[in-house]
Parts: sequence; structure tokens; C-alpha cells
Amino acid sequence: MKTVSASGKKWWLGRPGARPGCGMLVAVVAIAVCWVIPRAASAQVVPAGDEGGYNLIVGATATGDSLQYGDRKMLGVAAIADLDTKRRTGFEAEAHWTMFHQTREVHTSTYLIGPRYHLNYGRLQPYLKTLIGFGQFNYPDGDGTDNDFVIEPGGGLDYRITRRFRIRVADFEYQFWPQFHYGPYSAYSLSTGIRVRVF
Repeated sequence: MKTVSASGKKWWLGRPGARPGCGMLVAVVAIAVCWVIPRAASAQVVPAGDEGGYNLIVGATATGDSLQYGDRKMLGVAAIADLDTKRRTGFEAEAHWTMFHQTREVHTSTYLIGPRYHLNYGRLQPYLKTLIGFGQFNYPDGDGTDNDFVIEPGGGLDYRITRRFRIRVADFEYQFWPQFHYGPYSAYSLSTGIRVRVF
């Protein structure tokens, strides 16, 4: 999906005023809710000693990013939220802004959600994830933006400090933009940060 201009106004191709990927993002969230609610209901009848239940964990990370476009090396920040079951499955949502050490105003932002799978080894929690959503790429010198579907597989390792606080030791992500204006585009990201258990 590209940004176009007419009469000095910009909108996303398709429905004027619509954000790119919003329909798909809403569909993914709806599927996630439909998956979580029945499991939550069934978890109410599980014996107390069982490993059922959910954890909502939010956090922020600092990222080092490598953009295929011009082989740029940049820094960014991300906000993350994980809804995990204690049975290894869950969902992650992420907003990621690659904006520091810009050259010629090139920067990106992505808004993604998807399933994740984790294991628990004492205080260590390795995980894998696959997120989907949309991203915005800003061209050099303010020449416009590209707004596209994004797929992001990744994985990493979390470390639990206390019941509430966790460190995201390392998180690796591969971003793939299959509909990019100049052909498929990719980027890599390595991040670290802090996470807080809400419930």
C-alpha cells in the first residue's frame, strides 16, 4: 500500500483516511481474542496445582537495526506487550521505531502482532515468534513514504529477575516487506530491554 497525493492531500490507497494494514491487524486481534477467551474459561475449572493461567507483560527495548536500503546501520526503540499462557503459547504485540542516526531523513516504523512460543528453564525463557502487521518507510530527503505489509519472524531470551521484573537479554528479528515499492525489502534488528509483569 502506497501513499498517494491528490489536491495536496495524502491517503492510503484503497479507502481514504484508512491506516495501512488496519483491517489485517483487527482480524489478527479478533482471532487472538477468540483463541484466548475459550481457554480462559476452561482454565477456571483446572485444579489449583495445574500450570494454567495467563501473564500480561509489557516492556521497552533499545534496538540496533540494519536496513537493506542503502545498507544503513541505525538505532531505535520498541514497545512490547506479551500475553503468555504458562503452557508455552501466547501472543506478542510490538511497535518499533527505527529513528536514531538517520541519514537524509530515512527512518521506519512498524506495528505488529502475532503468536509466540516459549519454554521455561528456571529463570530463563527462550522463545520464538512470528509477527505480522504494517510498516512505514520514509524515503530520503522527505520524498514520501511507503506503507506496506510486514512479516517478522524472530526469537530471543528473557531472564526473570523477580516475579514482576524480567530482562529481555537478546531479541533477534528479521523484517520482510514483500510489497516494498522497489522490490522486496528486508531489515534486521537486535534488541535488549526490560519487561514488567502486569498480572
